Amino acid sequence: MTMSDPIADMLTRIRNALMVGHATVEVPSSKIKVAIVRILKEEGFIDDYYLTQDRPQPQLVIQLRYVGDRKNRHPVITGLQRISKPGRRIYTRVTDIPWVRSGMGIAILTTPKGVLTGQQARRLGVGGEVLCYVW
Repeated sequence: MTMSDPIADMLTRIRNALMVGHATVEVPSSKIKVAIVRILKEEGFIDDYYLTQDRPQPQLVIQLRYVGDRKNRHPVITGLQRISKPGRRIYTRVTDIPWVRSGMGIAILTTPKGVLTGQQARRLGVGGEVLCYVW
């Protein structure tokens, strides 16, 4: 089955897994998804990720991060929002890169220099397509 927005599907799978308290979630792998998950790991939103060598398509296994003891456990990611969609692409200049939750969250952008956080894009002086917000 073809999917019109695989990035939104990945974010929805992560959101659903967090709501029910799963330790890991599997999504079909692609280069852009791996780049997004790499940023989530660097920013401390997830514990780790790895690729399986399944056929016909490798799977991306994401290990989710929670805080608190077993009874009062809460996910580190409290929100995921897809911004640029296949039907409506959202682009931004370096001067207009949004601040997510007054700096408590991150914006993930795809730029000519690769997939970056909003802060990294500001530092490098590049704009691009705003993929999603994470907080």
